[in-house]
Amino acid sequence: MRVLIVDDEKLARDRLRELLNDIGGYTVVGEAMNGTEAVEKSSELNPDVLLMDIRMPGMDGLEAAMHLMGMENPPAVIFTTAYDQHALDAFDVNAVDYLLKPIRKDRLAKALSKAHKLTAKQIAEISQARPEPASRTHISVHLRGNIRLVPVPDILYFLADSKYVVVRTAAEEHLIEDSLVNLEKEFGDRFLRIHRNALVSTGSIKGIEKNPAGTWQISLKNYDKKLDVSRRHTAQVRRWARNRPMAG
Repeated sequence: MRVLIVDDEKLARDRLRELLNDIGGYTVVGEAMNGTEAVEKSSELNPDVLLMDIRMPGMDGLEAAMHLMGMENPPAVIFTTAYDQHALDAFDVNAVDYLLKPIRKDRLAKALSKAHKLTAKQIAEISQARPEPASRTHISVHLRGNIRLVPVPDILYFLADSKYVVVRTAAEEHLIEDSLVNLEKEFGDRFLRIHRNALVSTGSIKGIEKNPAGTWQISLKNYDKKLDVSRRHTAQVRRWARNRPMAG
């Protein structure tokens, strides 16, 4: 069984590697220090199972697991955690394998022997119960069986297009299967609804102006195309503009 160890602390990674050597029958194919590395290395190395810490800087283990669900053949995940009992109850209810730190050899061996693949529903329910609920740091894009992670701060806007949503950065665009309603719920503090089919990053807005036709448009930093503001959302957008000075 091929194992990827994911933890931001080197001592913890070394400890897991030693325990795996003692148990025998497992090959450590790599290590990662955060969730972003875990997703990238999983796509590259195709491990059978991840031993993954939950609390890590940047992308945490729960978000990484959610992105991994998009792989053609996702690995099993065993979480390692120092969470308190309230959070651990969520793992028990959802029948997800986890190891409480400090990790014991017999407990690790037992978890590995029954490691199973997670479902998106399990991860979503545990994410809601964790002590520090948070929105995703990245959006995952599926390209020919691989996962491409797009940092949320790089996204200029989300645009609904048929059954897909266009994710636009200054350099490129991708299609994801999601809904603007869900994205607005998750990122509503960072994105502004300007149209029934568009959410714009507030940090990317350069200005708002009227075009010759008398309707309002938004201009963005580092992007030439202007986006139309619908009549229905004009008042909300202008109110936002009045309350927040915009950079040039």
